[in-house]
Order: sequence, then C-alpha cells, then structure tokens
Amino acid sequence: MLVNGEHYRTVWLEDGPGADGGAAVPRVSMIEQRQLPHVFEIAHFDCCDATSVAIRDMVVRGAGAIGATAGFAMAQAVAATAAHGTTVLAREELEPAWDERAAHIESMRPTAQNLFFAVRTVRRAAREAARGVACARQAARAASAAATAAALAIADDDAACCRAIGEHGAALLPQGSRVSTHCNAGWLAFVDWGSALSPIFVAAEQGRAPFVWVDETRPRLQGANLTAWELGQQGIDHAVIADNASGHFMQRGEVDVVIVGSDRIAANGDVANKIGTYSSAVVARSLGIPFYVAAPTTTIDPHCPTGGDIPIEERDGDELHFTSGLAEEGGSVQQQRVRTTPLGSAARNPAFDVTPAELVTGIITEKGIVPATPEGIASVARLHYTIGSGSGAN
Repeated sequence: MLVNGEHYRTVWLEDGPGADGGAAVPRVSMIEQRQLPHVFEIAHFDCCDATSVAIRDMVVRGAGAIGATAGFAMAQAVAATAAHGTTVLAREELEPAWDERAAHIESMRPTAQNLFFAVRTVRRAAREAARGVACARQAARAASAAATAAALAIADDDAACCRAIGEHGAALLPQGSRVSTHCNAGWLAFVDWGSALSPIFVAAEQGRAPFVWVDETRPRLQGANLTAWELGQQGIDHAVIADNASGHFMQRGEVDVVIVGSDRIAANGDVANKIGTYSSAVVARSLGIPFYVAAPTTTIDPHCPTGGDIPIEERDGDELHFTSGLAEEGGSVQQQRVRTTPLGSAARNPAFDVTPAELVTGIITEKGIVPATPEGIASVARLHYTIGSGSGAN
C-alpha cells in the first residue's frame, strides 16, 4: 500500500542477506507503528532478541504483521547458529538452541495465532533441512537457508491472501457503502493490503467510493492513529468516532455493514479480536446489520475448540492511565505523554475479547466467504504451510 504515494510493506527483510546459506544474520526492517500518524519512521533489528522485543513492545502489531515478524525472528535465530564468526554448536545442540528461541518468540504475545503458526512453520523448515546432515556447520547453513526461505514465503503469502480477501469482500460493498470497523486491520496489521480494510481498498480501487466509520479504539488508539492514517493515504473518505459512538450511528441507519479483523478464530467459529469488537457485534445483531470478520486462514486455530479456550492478553494498566499526542510547547510541536486518570486508581486492560460465532454473519478468507460454523471453519483451516503453494496452502 501507499505512503506519500510510495509502496511499502509493513515488515520485510533488508536485502535478504541470510538467504545465501547463512553468511550473515538477516536484518528485519519494519514501519515503527508507535510513531504514527505523526512520524513515519523505519526501524531495523539485527537479531532474534531485538526483533522479538519489537513484537512485545508493539513496534509492530496486528495478526499478520506479528506472524511475519515472528517468522523473520525465527529465521534470524537459525541464521545466528550458522553465521560466520559465531561459535559452532555441536550438531546435537542445534535443535535445542532453535527450540529455545522459538519458545522465546512465542512468549512475546499470547493471543495472535499467526505468531505461533509462523514460528512453528519456520522451525519445521529448519529441522527438515538439517535432517541427515552430520556436520554441524553444514546443518546450520542448510537450516538457515530453509528458514529464511520459509519466512519470506509466509510474508508473501500473507500479502497475497489479504489481496484475495479484498477481492472476495469487495462484493459485499455496493456503491457508496458505509462501513464500520474497529481497531486496525489494514495493511499495517498485515504485510500488505490488510484484512478488514482490504475489501474497502479494493472497492475504492473499483470506483465504488466506500465511506468508513473509524472507531478510535482505546486505549492504544489503533483506529484513530493507524486506520485513519491508512485511509487518508489511500484517499478514502472516513470519519474517526469514539468507540462508544458506533452503536449510535448504527441505530441512526448510517452503517450498512461492519467488517473487523481477528487475531485468532476458534474451530467453532468464535472470534478473538481487539477489545470492543464484541460490543459492536451485539449492537449490529440487534439492528440486523451484517457483521463480517475478515482474516486469512493462518488466523484460524483448528486446535482451539471454542473462544473460551483462546488466551486473552492483559496488558499494562499504564496504557489506560496515560495517552500520547502532539502538543504545542515553546512555539514548537512535540509529542507528549500525559496521565488522564486519578493517581491511585486501578486499571484493567484486556487487549482482546471474544465474539461468539452466532453473532458473525460470515468470515471473509482468501478462499472465499465461509459461515462461522465448525463446518465452515474446517473447510478452509490450514494445519501447516507448504512453501511455494500460495494462498491455497493446507
């Protein structure tokens, strides 16, 4: 998608220096999302630990972008055991070392299924490439090349799937459709195109002029800061509203459809997404407004029976106590962080909630729109990723 008219992905490998068999650890580059919408900045990370912390600290966020970044971090971990100048581990030490780093990456954020999917896919590629290679250095280099290729394939697949989601979902948006969305499930939340915003981008591309109601999405304001910025970059008409205002506009007949993203979809069709999604779904159902979830099939967790089994991340209460923005001071504009709650007040900060399947009209995937039922989920769920198989991988 576009930034000041120039195409960017959310996260990428800088020149793929580790793809030649392990001569160096690849550098992961990404858009620094905490600085948006006021500053556009690229951050670079040269090792697995630094890339992992970028996930934890939300330099990058969003299901697909977290997944791609986690895959790159796992590739960095494998490449580190093969890089020139590093201490050569014994052959029997390689896989335990990779397992340790995989567990470390997976500990960064607990809810997004794409993270676990990517780490385990890249880890599997490394293990299979090293199988039967007795020399530790040669095994590590073979594993590094395979891990990097797998991570790049996951990122490319994410972008292709999101474009396909846009093609399928755009059919739901006739001329001038008024769409409500929550949080950021645009291209910043994936490698490119996004999930919930992809049908909007495609509909706009086709000249249908959609309008978007953008929930601000407290406490981190991903809607106000990121979704609004993306839509503005693409020239799509929109308005930022307080989270509690979406029901008001639905009740007034000013919303035709709700489309949100997801961080994990259970086998029965229950959906975990940014906190506040459930409330929007309840209001939409009461008013007869279609409520769609857009997600690539990598977001489906076929081993998670229901939404009650999805781990819900609870973040630091300071995200509620403080907010950041631009302020004028001494004739210059600076970004400042200010407290908005009383000293001594406690805070609870769940990052996600679960929307029951019965409130979901359908799930827009790269394979088409399926019902939020066990049968619908099973028809598209992926158990693993096959390199080179594209958006139809199973």
